[in-house]
Amino acid sequence: MPSTQKPMRYGHTEGHTDVCFDDTGSCIVTCGSDGDVRIWENLDDDDPKSINVGEKAYSFALKNGRLVTAVSNNTVQIHTFPEGAPDGILTRFTTNANHVVFNRDGTKIAAGSSDFMVKVVEVTDSSQQKTFRGHDAPVLSLSFDPQDAFLTSASCDGSVRVWKISDQTCVTSWPLLQKCNDVINAKSICRLAWQPKSGKVIPVEKVVKLYRRETWDNQFDLSDNFITQTLSIVTWSPCGQYVAAGSVDGCIAVWNVDTQECMERMKHEKSYTICGLAWHPKGGQIAYTDTEGNLGLLENVCNRDGKKSVGKVSSAVTKDYNDLFDEDDDFLNTDLIEPRSSPKVLSNEEDDDDDDLMLASGHPRQRGAIIEDDENSLDAALMKVNSNLEKDDDNDQDGSIPVLPVSTTQRPFYDGPMPTPQQKPFQSGSTPSHLTHRFMVWNSIGIIRCYNDEQDNAIDVEFHDTSIHHATHLPNSLNHTMADLSSEAILLACESTEELASKLHCVHFSSWDSNKEWTVDMPKDEDIEAICLGQGWAACATSAMLTRVFTIGGVQKEIFSLPGPVVSMAGHGEQLVVIYHRGTGFDGDQCLGVQLIELGKKKRQVLHGDPLPLTRKSYLMWIGFSAEGTPCYVDSEGIVKMLNRGLGNTWIPVCDTREYCKGKSDHYWVIGIHENPQQLRCIPCKGARFPPTLPRPAVAILSFKLPYCQITTEKGQMEEQFWRSVVFHNHLDYLSKNGYEYDENAKNEAAKEQQELLMKLFALSCKLEREFRCVELADFMTQNAVNLAIKYASRSRKLILAQRLSEMAVEKATEMAALEEDDEEEDDFRNHLNAGYSNSATEWSQPRVRNLLHEQEMEDSKEADAVEEVEEMPEMQKFSKKHFGAHSANILDNMSKFSKNTPTPNSRAVNKQKSPVIKPLIPKPKSKQGTIFPNSERFPPLDKTLTLQKTMNNTPPPLHTLEIIFCDNFRPKTGFQMWLEENRESILADNPDLEEADIIKEGMSRFRVLSSDERMVWTEKAKGGAASNSAEAKKRKRPTDAKNEGKEKLEEKSKEESSLPKKRKPLDPSTNVRLSAFAFKQK
Repeated sequence: MPSTQKPMRYGHTEGHTDVCFDDTGSCIVTCGSDGDVRIWENLDDDDPKSINVGEKAYSFALKNGRLVTAVSNNTVQIHTFPEGAPDGILTRFTTNANHVVFNRDGTKIAAGSSDFMVKVVEVTDSSQQKTFRGHDAPVLSLSFDPQDAFLTSASCDGSVRVWKISDQTCVTSWPLLQKCNDVINAKSICRLAWQPKSGKVIPVEKVVKLYRRETWDNQFDLSDNFITQTLSIVTWSPCGQYVAAGSVDGCIAVWNVDTQECMERMKHEKSYTICGLAWHPKGGQIAYTDTEGNLGLLENVCNRDGKKSVGKVSSAVTKDYNDLFDEDDDFLNTDLIEPRSSPKVLSNEEDDDDDDLMLASGHPRQRGAIIEDDENSLDAALMKVNSNLEKDDDNDQDGSIPVLPVSTTQRPFYDGPMPTPQQKPFQSGSTPSHLTHRFMVWNSIGIIRCYNDEQDNAIDVEFHDTSIHHATHLPNSLNHTMADLSSEAILLACESTEELASKLHCVHFSSWDSNKEWTVDMPKDEDIEAICLGQGWAACATSAMLTRVFTIGGVQKEIFSLPGPVVSMAGHGEQLVVIYHRGTGFDGDQCLGVQLIELGKKKRQVLHGDPLPLTRKSYLMWIGFSAEGTPCYVDSEGIVKMLNRGLGNTWIPVCDTREYCKGKSDHYWVIGIHENPQQLRCIPCKGARFPPTLPRPAVAILSFKLPYCQITTEKGQMEEQFWRSVVFHNHLDYLSKNGYEYDENAKNEAAKEQQELLMKLFALSCKLEREFRCVELADFMTQNAVNLAIKYASRSRKLILAQRLSEMAVEKATEMAALEEDDEEEDDFRNHLNAGYSNSATEWSQPRVRNLLHEQEMEDSKEADAVEEVEEMPEMQKFSKKHFGAHSANILDNMSKFSKNTPTPNSRAVNKQKSPVIKPLIPKPKSKQGTIFPNSERFPPLDKTLTLQKTMNNTPPPLHTLEIIFCDNFRPKTGFQMWLEENRESILADNPDLEEADIIKEGMSRFRVLSSDERMVWTEKAKGGAASNSAEAKKRKRPTDAKNEGKEKLEEKSKEESSLPKKRKPLDPSTNVRLSAFAFKQK
């Protein structure tokens, strides 16, 4: 029967952790870097006895009711066991001791220190000390010879030495280890071990070396393909037949020394370094610890016949089984009733067989097997014993070391990826549930603490903002283990018991009626594993892989199934995020999935079980939302990731908390994330992963940093700042899209910040002669920023760059103008329908009113003023709010479709400020160099147009007259309009039932599918047709009164002038100086 690996549990804070059994094997004893020695009755003991021995414990040894510890005050002290009463100090060093160990009978201890010295001290008389000098680096580990004649030590100087205790001399030394300067840098702690009878074993790299006592020859090595990393610790079984070894990557292997066969292989569930390993005094069990402070247990070790472990065998059972054997089987009784640690028995056996490395037979193991076997397998056990006797006879005749045959029942060796144990469910912001005083939740609303001790079992609720609710004290008679807190309610949940079902309890303190609590029982055999609160709803995930949603008042709502066992869940507003196991992970990785659901009026699923990208060999530590409603999570490696809605709902790492930790065992416990201002709120935990409840932990604020390359350079810093600003302001678009209120000023400030960074990057690239990179940067800029980049390139005498930027600006402005034009045409057409007019293509392109020239002059003067004020405004303040108050600062976002309301006379000025700034393709009069910005409104209000029509003619003009006025006389057709005229028939052929507005929509969608080159062809056609349209307009212009005719002639004259090549208007010299100063200004 293969060994069974029990799930590991938290034992101590992160750091080196040691483990052993007591003399009888009735309890497990551990010590850790938190300075505590804990006594566990078993692995499931949730309330171990704790003995504080110092600030930090490096090693400990236990024998004969004496507990010896090496602590951080450079002393080796002794306590009584299990009482834990201090019993004096055995010895001192100038630095901390790294390892202490008892001899066989517990009369002496050996201690090795970082000051290169080894001391052997009498326990009863600490004045009797022997010092061993010779190592040139800190001592790693020690081990006593079973006969107390020799002492071995391993050191950071790379050597393993054998000392003769009597005269304190070095007998031999092997250069086996990798050299280092300190224990913390050592690749292996090299825990040595002597075989209970003879010989010794040393872990070296990936093999275990065995040396014969007295001769110190290397007999053979134990290795296995399962071991891929350095071994750090070895230990012998009590019978001396098996040796177990642990590696730095969490592998544990057990060999049969007689056959040199690897009997057991086990992989740590998280691949942490094994730093503690101990056999049960009666075999069958191995306790182990890792460098994260966790404790684990292997059972049924080397138990091939399905027997229970030889953990606790009563003397009565032993006596009953003894009656089964006659006098000829006396060899089976060897060392069973009498402990194998008896010095007398060991010395006799050593004298008889001093040169043998291994036991003469496997009898002790077989004896233990018979004792623990059931009655049906007794014959098989006797057959094994007889076969061993025959083999022993043959071996005695040959005078060689016995070698047992390889067992034919050995399980096949699997060397593929090892499955990772699935992470258990947890509540974000909570500390482990086995603690008597713990945080049930700590979030941006408040704190819920749970006290479960002899005096009280209660829950305390504290609010950060007492205006939400006052502090509350709740009884915990149902033993609630999960909690969540929002500004509306407190949600609690408990697991089921034999008598009671799992319950969901809600305290709705914001309710306006008198009944503020409700409770729901789960169905039988269904336990709540995770809970969360949102705005107006509560949810829980159960062991039946169901998610149940309730209103905040207790009404049951939707139920949906999860594809796997839940890990955690969180809520914010209308959003619910659920993390679950979507499969089995391998090699230490978790295989998690995430679902993001919006529970508002329009319910929809945003993330459909997508994989949750965790760091390699990590697990989920925290899941939640930022204060602005963006999903975020933290893994055990300290990486904080945020949902990037601007890139297809992908996850982007925004912070690595490990960069802020001073020590390897320090961590940050996240409690909240804010995007504006950018703050990661967490609690620093020294030597632990979570904080204690008392004293009240202090909250620290960390800054975000995206993991961009070359972050130390100016270019890398500005790139990181730009994209961080983009990512952390995506929530504004989400809020506006979903109808939430948001700060318009924050959006404007973010846009200005982004454009500042782009302009600095542009100037830096110009200095470095990276003109292609300048064009790439300009692609991210807004129209105003591109305009400034063109001027900067011109003043820097980079005419080719300026020309390319101008072409890019025209192309982008054309595309954006077409999109805005399509939107406004659709709105104007609908307004026309509402006014009772018939469907007409001419209504899509209404003309400007007669004050067009006046508006253009005003806008040009404003641009000139903005350029003049560069010095007075902080860097990019010249970008007016009307340029940033649009959909987004990113040029790609500006190209996205949006609708506008038709302006009214009273709202004209407001709309002009908030409308996006884009450039039409039409040439404009009085243009300045590099000015590519149009008026913010293309069309006049509908009522003004109608007034103009009534002035021109009291009766509604016929259709062909409107075409002359609105299309030909005022503006040439755009590329889209020309494309639509040619493709209207094909659209109607495919969709004959479409109305005029639907034809426009269909045409818009088809036009956008065209490639950019095809669209440019239609744009060039529109440009080419402008002159001919102007000539035709003169022929078809209907007569008007003298006043109107004069105005029309003035307009035509301005069009003809604008169609000629533009003359560059020189800037004022003072403006050039200011512009150059700004562009070259460094951060």
